[in-house]
Amino acid sequence: MSTVSTGLYRVGSTELVPEAAGLLVRIEGIEIGVFRSHGEFRAYENRCAHQGGPVCTGVIIGKVEKTVAPDGTVSRDHESTEQIHLICPWHGWEYDLANGECATDRRYKLRQFPVEVVDGQVFVSLQP
Repeated sequence: MSTVSTGLYRVGSTELVPEAAGLLVRIEGIEIGVFRSHGEFRAYENRCAHQGGPVCTGVIIGKVEKTVAPDGTVSRDHESTEQIHLICPWHGWEYDLANGECATDRRYKLRQFPVEVVDGQVFVSLQP
């Protein structure tokens, strides 16, 4: 990884991070997952807020939503295409990929790092 004078670390081309997928990198000893969702890039420390599990290696899925029939019964479950979740492989904690917040308890959040895209290249900053 190379660094640029503004304190950003080059991760690589935007093509390395497909939509609804992630790339694991190490910057100054910190393991970071870089993700793309709805064309936006996000970067989170690979450490679950629950028990420190490797959250960035988890499954990426749409939030599971229920379709309710007119009589009030649930007719089916489906995955949202709008709200994408990252699920920790250790205990199943789910995080909103857009902001790193835990889906069931917003008090818990993944450590996020700023991301910039310049000329088709993705850069991450370790500064808040």
